[in-house]
Amino acid sequence: MLQNFKAISLSYKKAPLDIRELIALDETSCRQFLQTLKGFIQASDILVLSTCNRTEVYYNADTDHSGAIIKLLGITKGIDNITQYFDFFTILNEHNDAVKHLFEVSMGLESQVVGDMQISNQVKVAYQWAADNDTAGPFLHRLMHTIFYTNKRVVQETSFRDGAASTSYAAIELINELTADIAEPKILVVGLGEIGADVCRNLKDKGFKNVKITNRTLAKAKSIADECELEMLPFEEIVQGLKEADVIISSVARETPFFTKEMVTRLNVLTYKFFIDLSVPRSVEAEVENIPGVLVYNIDTIQNKASEALQRRINAIPKVKQIIVESTEQFNDWSKEMIVSPTINRLKNALETIRQEELARYVKKLDTKEAQLVDNITKSMMQKVIKLPVLQLKAACKRGEAETLIDVLNDLFDLENQPVDSH
Repeated sequence: MLQNFKAISLSYKKAPLDIRELIALDETSCRQFLQTLKGFIQASDILVLSTCNRTEVYYNADTDHSGAIIKLLGITKGIDNITQYFDFFTILNEHNDAVKHLFEVSMGLESQVVGDMQISNQVKVAYQWAADNDTAGPFLHRLMHTIFYTNKRVVQETSFRDGAASTSYAAIELINELTADIAEPKILVVGLGEIGADVCRNLKDKGFKNVKITNRTLAKAKSIADECELEMLPFEEIVQGLKEADVIISSVARETPFFTKEMVTRLNVLTYKFFIDLSVPRSVEAEVENIPGVLVYNIDTIQNKASEALQRRINAIPKVKQIIVESTEQFNDWSKEMIVSPTINRLKNALETIRQEELARYVKKLDTKEAQLVDNITKSMMQKVIKLPVLQLKAACKRGEAETLIDVLNDLFDLENQPVDSH
């Protein structure tokens, strides 16, 4: 039986931000969803990936479970009518399409900012959650390690990861545009998760001097402040920080907006104040933009910037795709050989049983030295006998004709009654 890898994807390509943030999963929800899927669908491998730009489920099963998975996602998120969002999902039920999609997502080819370096780490985290929740079988383990190796090749052999053309870097370019006429813009970074921390590093690299950072967790704020040589603002003093700042970058992780219209109105904005919201779900209430002098940019407004780094990445895409093709071919060869490995082991066991039975008939008549010699000779003969069927099986795999040969060998050697495990 061939592997039947499938995928369900909700991403920025078809779903607007308000839909994506409604369906996005945090770590707790993700782990809960994995356990729910494990209990409700018959699948040997399940991976759940949820980022600001996509929520995806990958699974290995003979049956199309996409409808059930989307409904279970609705239950996990407390959405009663998730069926109304079906059209925003892309369903990939062809094995090769799903494998290719996961490769391209993991490399950053499908990212909103092409080549985004954060996605490879997010995929690793998703894989760790799958492993922790026992939803990763031999197929998924091999696939993920092939993807990690492919990612290493992309880094070493192409310019696809050169420069800093990530979502956080795109935010820095937006700040440059917004504050072009401000001598030393005052910037406040609120929330220091992965993207927030990355923004701080890019702010430092780009030479911004007047930057303050704040976070509910003091230890995290201190760590980033020390690393990036930035001023730390106590979280309880955030209102004063907001009043002083020209630009507020928010990557606060929570289900409801942190910056409400009521809160921002109380700041009495006298000149322009820019909010750049990098959170999904959004951390800046949409109505905030109705306040005079306040402009809000969310993650969908941060578009690819025409930087040299980004152009190099775009130019490297054909090479990246070629590396993916090579990796998927190697992986598919291994995947197909998984089908015949039980038959190969049963055949080896069948021949080993015959060898042991025949040895038992004669070994009593031999001394120790002779018995060892006969043992070595018969082992060598067995290896030579089995070599050709094994090669033929592997070749049949690549041609997609393995099942016929498996049936013939099963009949010839009565392999159904042989154990798969080696003696």
